[in-house]
Amino acid sequence: MDLAEFQILIASVRTEIGKAVQGQDALIDLLLVSVFARGHCLVEGPPGTAKTLLARSLASAMDMGFGRVQFTPDLMPGDVLGVNLFNFQTGAFQLTRGPIFTDILLADEINRAPPKTQSALLQAMNERVVTIDGTDYPLGRDFFVIATQNPIEQQGTYPLPEAQLDRFLFKLNVDFPDRNAEIAILTRHAAQPLEFEARGKGIEKVLSAAQLAAGKNLVDGIRLDPTILTYIVDLVRATRNDSDISHGASTRAADALAGAVRARAAVEGRDYGLPDDVKALIVPVLCHRLVLGPSAEIEGRTAEAVLANILNRVDPPR
Repeated sequence: MDLAEFQILIASVRTEIGKAVQGQDALIDLLLVSVFARGHCLVEGPPGTAKTLLARSLASAMDMGFGRVQFTPDLMPGDVLGVNLFNFQTGAFQLTRGPIFTDILLADEINRAPPKTQSALLQAMNERVVTIDGTDYPLGRDFFVIATQNPIEQQGTYPLPEAQLDRFLFKLNVDFPDRNAEIAILTRHAAQPLEFEARGKGIEKVLSAAQLAAGKNLVDGIRLDPTILTYIVDLVRATRNDSDISHGASTRAADALAGAVRARAAVEGRDYGLPDDVKALIVPVLCHRLVLGPSAEIEGRTAEAVLANILNRVDPPR
């Protein structure tokens, strides 16, 4: 697959997702970058902003296995990973696989699950392997997690620890669409049946497993200029010396940002990265990996605002 073919493929996926999700074009692009950068996504936004529909629409446009877990306070690790059950017919234990054994996993309202269940996802997200009763089971190279959480209602939730947040390549904030997009959404839904399933109907599978592998190979072939790598390192190191940040980004975060830049370059039709790619991706890659200092929190500054200040201070390559 060359860049021209890849562009046609990306455009097709965008079109199919756009049949169900409108007014979120930038979010769709970042989700596609995440897929080809082999990173998981944490999608955060108020209820009713199509977070679950977005994940379902992506899965519908891809010829991949799809599983969904609604996280609740009483969810146990075995409910996600699976358990070994005794088979009386064979006289042996047999693995009953959980919903995590799929290609695309939608972890809905992940912050409602207790830490014990959240930690069950750590190994799966990082190594794409799960361990059940001492035996390792691979999940496949295309295993991809889209987790959603509601930032408004915090009662009965368990905030994700930093170790788990670091497993997500992107944290994507979903906002309400603009007025014209909302009118278009209601106009489209007014011509459909009222069932929820009608919202995602008509989406065709345009991305096969073979095309996904070819697209990932294309991204692997993109190399970054040393000046871009130096720019990434300088930005990440600046987060460790900022007075508003008590805990800055790690080397793994810098590596994740570099990988995302390669994927975005391919999605944009280029075989080289630009400083603009770094600027466009630094917030979704780093905002959930920073721990703000007490003074920044008291004054109401956000990670996005702190990163914007760092971008202004660190000169990009020319």
